[in-house]
Amino acid sequence: MLKKIDFTKNKVNASYKTIYIRNETIDKINKIARENNTSFNNVIISMINYCIDKNFS
Repeated sequence: MLKKIDFTKNKVNASYKTIYIRNETIDKINKIARENNTSFNNVIISMINYCIDKNFS
């Protein structure tokens, strides 16, 4: 069962990183962000945190 992605916009201390993502993946992430009234970045961070929590907790 998938955990619900946290779409809140809580601000925390953070650093800047650059990654390359396929255009098709960007389109899908943008769609998720629009449907959940949040940012592209927040979707990415939520997905990363979900995977880390699931695999390393």
